[in-house]
Amino acid sequence: MEPYDGAVAVALVQALLLDLNERYADVDDAEDPDDDDYLAEVTPAMVRPPLGTFLVAWLDATPAGCGALKPLDSDPSVGEIKRMYTAPSARRQGVSRRLLEHLERAAAELGYRRIQLETGLAQPEAMALYESHGWHRITPYGHYKHSPQSVCFAKDLDSS
Repeated sequence: MEPYDGAVAVALVQALLLDLNERYADVDDAEDPDDDDYLAEVTPAMVRPPLGTFLVAWLDATPAGCGALKPLDSDPSVGEIKRMYTAPSARRQGVSRRLLEHLERAAAELGYRRIQLETGLAQPEAMALYESHGWHRITPYGHYKHSPQSVCFAKDLDSS
């Protein structure tokens, strides 16, 4: 676990935003790294226990990826995964899979019985990851509910 407002997290989230802006360069709703609404979607308090967590994956002492878990704005009994990112140099090494598994376990430990997330059509590798881990598509929600590029997923967690 790393602090969301720490230097490592800030660098990874900035790299994520640059990646998203490249992928969605031709789309009107591409993220603006200085957009207050986007930045307010996740705050340090939201991704600390007892509400959530922020994880950083490391490969050979180098930050390789990140992911956050926070309460869903519209229903705080549901967890929402945000800021999933793997650095290009670490892709295809299982980093995202391990991050997702850790976030799912953290969600269950924090008492969430369902988790959701939003991704997009320009992220086919992310969609394949979620589908391979038992996530199912749901109607887009939140900020992206009217975006034709948005794809949302949910997963019910074991209650055991």
